[in-house]
Formats: sequence, C-alpha cells, structure tokens
Amino acid sequence: MRAGKRGLITAAVTVVCAVTVLLAPGTAFAAPAPTPTPTATPPSAAPRDKDLEAVRKKLDKLYHDAAVATDAYNAAEEKAEKQSADIVALAKKIVEGQKKLDRLKDRAGAAARSQYRGGGLPDEARLMLSDNPQQFLDGAGRVIQGHRATKGLIGDMSRTQQDLEQYSKDASAQWKKLEAGRKAKAAAKKEIEKQISAAEKLESQLEKKEKERLAELERKAAQKAQTAWVDSGILEEIKDDVSAQGEKAVKFATAQMGKPYEWGAEGPNTYDCSGLTSQAWASAGQAIPRTSQEQWKQLKHVPVKDMRPGDLIIYFDDASHVALYVGDGAIVHAPRPGRTVTLTGAGTMPILGVVRPGA
Repeated sequence: MRAGKRGLITAAVTVVCAVTVLLAPGTAFAAPAPTPTPTATPPSAAPRDKDLEAVRKKLDKLYHDAAVATDAYNAAEEKAEKQSADIVALAKKIVEGQKKLDRLKDRAGAAARSQYRGGGLPDEARLMLSDNPQQFLDGAGRVIQGHRATKGLIGDMSRTQQDLEQYSKDASAQWKKLEAGRKAKAAAKKEIEKQISAAEKLESQLEKKEKERLAELERKAAQKAQTAWVDSGILEEIKDDVSAQGEKAVKFATAQMGKPYEWGAEGPNTYDCSGLTSQAWASAGQAIPRTSQEQWKQLKHVPVKDMRPGDLIIYFDDASHVALYVGDGAIVHAPRPGRTVTLTGAGTMPILGVVRPGA
C-alpha cells in the first residue's frame, strides 16, 4: 500500500476513534473497560460511572446475543434456500420419471395388444406351428430379440418405478428439513427481537446526559483496546499487500459506509456484519459463506501477522462477528442495531482469527 494512502487511513482511524462513538465496534460486544481517572471524574460521579459501566456491559451482552441469533437466522435462511432448490429439482425428476413410466407402460400395452391379435398364442407357439423352415429360422431370431426387448422393458419399468419411489422419499425428507429449518429460523428471529428489544428498553431508560456519558465510556473502551493491540507491535509485521480481488472487496465495503445495520440484511441499503462481507466478496467475483461462523469454518485461515486488505477478521470465541480488513490496522464493518457501516480499529474487539476468501 502506498505511503500516502497508509498515512491517510491511519489518520482517519485515529480521528474516528477519538471523536465518535460510532467507531466502537457496535459496542454490542465486550471490550476492556477503562479505568476511571479520579482527577478527571468528580467523586460524586464515580458511583454513576460504575452504574453506567454495568449498563454498557449489559448492552454488550444483549447485542452480542442478538448477533449470535442473527447468525443462526442467516444460516437457517441459507439452508432453506438450498432445500427449496433441492425440492424443486426432485419434483422435476418425479415428473420426468412419471412420463418415462407412462411411455414404458404404453410399450408394454402395445406388446400385449399384438399378442391378442395373434390369437392369444405366444410367439414361441406360433413359431412351432410354422411349416416354412426359413420362416422358422427367421422367427427364432425375432423371438430371441423379443425376449430381450421384453426383459429390458420390464427392467426399465422396474428401475423407473424404484427411482420414483426414491425421489418421493427424498422429497418428503427435504420437506421435513425445510419445516425444521422454518421453525429454527422463527426461533432465531424471536430471540433476535427479544435481545434487541431488551437493549433498546435499557437505553431508553437513560437520560440524555447519561447516554452521552455512556457513549464516552464506549469510545474509551474501544480506544483502549485498539491502543493495546497496536502497542503489541503487530502492525510492524503486517505488510498490507493486497490482491486484485481483495482491493475490489475493500472498495465495495468502504462504499457502503454510513448505511444502517439491519439484521439479516445483505444490501443494497442495509447490512448485517456477514451480509456486508459476503456481498463485498461477491462484488469481487468470489462467493463465500453467508454467516460469520461458516466463514470461519470454511475459508482459509491465515496468521494475523500475514493478513492483508480484503481478508476477513473473525471476532469473539463463538465467531459471532466479522469485519473486512482495509489495511493500516483498520476494518470496515456493520456493527450492530442502531449503528451504521463504519471504519474502526481492527483491535477494538477480541480477535478469534483471520480468514482469506479466494485462491
């Protein structure tokens, strides 16, 4: 990455972390709590800060639980789409199989009608009654061919019937999975709404000054975590080289900044965390899993010191949050309800690991 661009991004991250609470990573997630400075905070305010810190941690947990439920919802949605496609494919096979079986039955019926027109005698009997030797020899060959054709016809009918039965069983199994997925999705939606509602209720009970102070605590917690991460010296090891695909993903993600977070959303006007990262990489021509947990499971893991712009940073032990690394120690992500897609420090949340889409 060019030095001028590196300096601009570093400066942007520093300014954003210093002046806006939007840079806290959703503040829905636990981060190291700042130690109140006695000289900066009047003694009478200390107990209230302690109360607000408890509120901050409670909000962190509520929004974190909502993020976990959102991942479950997105996973159920993705499975439902695949199961629906499988059911449609099976339905087509059943229709085609039924048409084939009907054709085979027509052929069998034609053979039966031919035998009836021959006086009900089988081909072998009519052949034995023939007085013409050449006709006998020619007929013998036709009888053998007829036997083979009949055997093949019966075999085709049997296999087609078995296929139809298997398709029906498979379709039934897929319907059951689809129904189970529907229930899982409904339960996840209920859990998301429950957690978000509880968080909003808690925030609504705060007075204006308390909200401002809470925002200050959130900002300081994020800034402290980022400072500790940078002070570890990790940025000195990260080279910030970028691939062509990674550059496209970064360009897409940063262009979404300012758009609201909405759980389950994949754009173009709103996003959740994994909706943003999956669409960013889709814009670069690379399909990746929809959820942060599946992104962590399925994509290539790379050491933090080797990460480059476009890589995905997975956060928390349960892989419940994901962001796209843009370089110079910064990420762009969709934080949580009530926030917008924003730029912040990569170390503001506990990093589980880094994954790389593409080759």
